[in-house]
Amino acid sequence: MTAELNRAFTSLGRQQGDAKQLPPYFLSYSVSDADAVAIRAQFGALLGSAANRVRTVDVQVRLGDPKLDNTHGDHRGSAVTSLQLPLVDDPQAIARTLWQATNVGYGTALDNYLRVQTEAQVRAKEEDASPDFSAERPQIALAQPAPPVAVDRTAWEKRVRAVSRIFRDYPGVYQNMVALSVQNETDYLVSSEGSRVVTPHRQARIVLVAATRADDGMDLFRDQTFEAETIDGLPAQAELEAAARTLGQSLEALRKAPVTEPFDGPAILSGRASAVFFHEVLGHRLEGQRQRGDQEGQTFTKDLGQPILPPFLSVADDPTRTTFGNTWLSGNYTYDDEGQKAQRVELIQDGVLKTFLMSRLPIASFSASNGHGRAQSGRMPTGRQGNLIVTSTKTESDADLRKRLIEEAKKQGKPYGLYFEDISSGFAVTARSSPQAFQVIPLVVWRVYADGRPDELVRGVSIVGTPLAAMKRILATSDRPEVFNGECGAESGTVPVSAVAPAMLLSEIETQRQPQGTERPPILPIPSAKEVQ
Repeated sequence: MTAELNRAFTSLGRQQGDAKQLPPYFLSYSVSDADAVAIRAQFGALLGSAANRVRTVDVQVRLGDPKLDNTHGDHRGSAVTSLQLPLVDDPQAIARTLWQATNVGYGTALDNYLRVQTEAQVRAKEEDASPDFSAERPQIALAQPAPPVAVDRTAWEKRVRAVSRIFRDYPGVYQNMVALSVQNETDYLVSSEGSRVVTPHRQARIVLVAATRADDGMDLFRDQTFEAETIDGLPAQAELEAAARTLGQSLEALRKAPVTEPFDGPAILSGRASAVFFHEVLGHRLEGQRQRGDQEGQTFTKDLGQPILPPFLSVADDPTRTTFGNTWLSGNYTYDDEGQKAQRVELIQDGVLKTFLMSRLPIASFSASNGHGRAQSGRMPTGRQGNLIVTSTKTESDADLRKRLIEEAKKQGKPYGLYFEDISSGFAVTARSSPQAFQVIPLVVWRVYADGRPDELVRGVSIVGTPLAAMKRILATSDRPEVFNGECGAESGTVPVSAVAPAMLLSEIETQRQPQGTERPPILPIPSAKEVQ
């Protein structure tokens, strides 16, 4: 990689007599070498079991200069060209593939740089005239590559099948999937600045998903994910099977639960739900690239040094941390996808906004990366979350937090408050062409009645709102942080992330009903074991 990069960098755009070509001021090769095993089963039967190995190279070409180059504005993705690399360490074959990708990338970069120059002549002055690329010191870190994946596939096929078979015991579960994925990946990066970085990353995950449909046509699902650095860190079989039973029982209860009505009142988000909430509602708006550009809403751009959370809350993003308690954090990494060393970043201290998550794309207030340039292979890195960690100095026990929820409901004249036990996902709108809103999809929601009646499970709830309002309605938190591990998709692709937060009591949260659905439950009954025999 280094040899071919040096040859290309000293040759491109420097041919005599060709005034139309320009030499690149930056060139990098990033290779993802991933070895993986995936096993899937449903209702006790194997759906798939495969091992796979893939090498992919991303060639990044920048023309012009750091102040204005071919990645400017909407052309940011033009710098990256991706191709698959040979799996064997054949220098000639690898060099030819790098040569091919570099030629294609250079042509694309040249075309877009000419467009950028033209647009710069005709467009109005930009709000943020920051450069397109930050100056950083070259990094050299040559870690040992990740070993090949070692999985006893026969044993794990049996285990995955056994977990999925449990869903046969629940007639209301119409679909299910149990999926094991184990991936050992080594990332290689070389750049014309002199960086040479080799970083291994290992991850094992088992996902349980089950779905049903209520009599009124509403589709419902539950899922649970277990993650660890290696397959040996995944839970024992008894814990996985117990989780499957819990999901099955939960879906049976949800099918019979009443549909919620739109609500505006006090609520508690459990720790895991709170973690997802902070990731979606706050975390995305603290990513650096969202602070510049004509299309971005820039929710917090002008709030540096200002309180945006209650003073008892602080938020950091720390990809250098691998565990929280006994739980592995999937958002950890040592170097980001631009070859910059990972850093703990104190985003909010005592409620006051301090900084943003920065890649090598500068913004008006910050000109350097803080090690958060992340991307899926084939995408241009942007500022992304790693391990988002929320801490509080105003904590209470879960029992006291529940008492305060009931008190708040009585104070507001509400018959109940809501308790959000589990949340699946959500999305945040950050573009200024749309309302600066968020939507989060809870899976398990309870009405906590102010008059002492037993809690009531409800379904069809969707949390909606705007971040500025929602963040300022947090009254207190629990003293027990919980971890959410998952994958996050954005413009730079899908990357593993984690979020850690305690349960939160909010004085007000707004919910709306989810889409009802129009299809009835299955007409044909589920086949019995006797009929199948």
